[in-house]
Amino acid sequence: MKHIVTRRATSWLVVASLVFGLFGIWATDTREAFADNTEIDQLLAETQEQMEATSKAYDEAQAKAEALQAKIEENTLKIQALEEALPEQEAKSATAMVSLYKMQQEGFSLINTILNSASLTEFLDTIEYLNAINQTTINEVLRLKTMKEELQNTKKSLQESKMAADAETLRAEEALKEAQAAREEAQRRAQEEAERQAAALQAELERQKAEEERAAAAAGNSSNSGSSGSSNSGATTPQAPSTGGVDWSVDKATFVNTWTKRIDAYLAGSPMAGQGRTFAEAAWNYGVDPRFSPAISNTESTKGRYCFLPHNAWGWGSVSWGSWEEAINAHVRGLANGYGGAISIAGAKKYCPPNWEHWYNSTLNEMNKI
Repeated sequence: MKHIVTRRATSWLVVASLVFGLFGIWATDTREAFADNTEIDQLLAETQEQMEATSKAYDEAQAKAEALQAKIEENTLKIQALEEALPEQEAKSATAMVSLYKMQQEGFSLINTILNSASLTEFLDTIEYLNAINQTTINEVLRLKTMKEELQNTKKSLQESKMAADAETLRAEEALKEAQAAREEAQRRAQEEAERQAAALQAELERQKAEEERAAAAAGNSSNSGSSGSSNSGATTPQAPSTGGVDWSVDKATFVNTWTKRIDAYLAGSPMAGQGRTFAEAAWNYGVDPRFSPAISNTESTKGRYCFLPHNAWGWGSVSWGSWEEAINAHVRGLANGYGGAISIAGAKKYCPPNWEHWYNSTLNEMNKI
């Protein structure tokens, strides 16, 4: 049973025996407890898919927009350099053209060169000189042409990059809005369901208490009605969780920065100290209350101090991980897929059937500290 929880004060063998011994009863109770939640479980699963998709779309669009912005900056600098160098090249090209023109006007023809040459060697030297001047002129003009073409192409590339960056920025903004809407809707559903479960449990406890009092009165023992021995009499009613200031309407950077600080403060001095950003980013990516996983780590292992398997701070099945980053992401995603991303009574019964009420109260109390 993947998510059965170990208790630190009890040996693993004893707990395993208890769990497997009660497997049939727990499985029946779980089916009954979740029979009415099929529809909301399906909605949560669909919402979770949407949240993961929108988070991926947002990250991809942001990355493309950043890459395009870097290209824009590169092109801008290139244009600036070309525009600064262009006047000098235009001057060089003009000078070369003037020199060639003057040579032509002064009669540097092939016949004149032959007639004016004292020897074949002088003739060849003169021809080589004239060819060099002519080639220099051509090179300067070609260099000017190349620079102008490069400037034009770079400006065109800059314009295209700006248009693409604007499109990716718009796509990122739309993806962010979808992600925010999906997370706000999931939070609303989870909060409503948690409140409904707490209210239903309260009503059930009150009904049982009333029945006990009527039975005691009928037996002529009304003075002892408040302690009839029922396991539910005097039980502490689990409170409905609050949102704890989790605001899904902000952008990802704001969300992550806010909860990184709060979770780091909560984990200070523990083996998971400094993992606030990992928890916060995973919470955003999977749409999970950012307090949920850190709080469970305290309930199960005192924030990672007493892990029964490497980096498994949550009594999570029988798996281990190679790093806190890997473990945190796996656990938060598991909470999203299996528990709706928020604490609830039904979730506590599923996560820790043998002692769900203590687990729920302890975890909720820790969540309220973050």
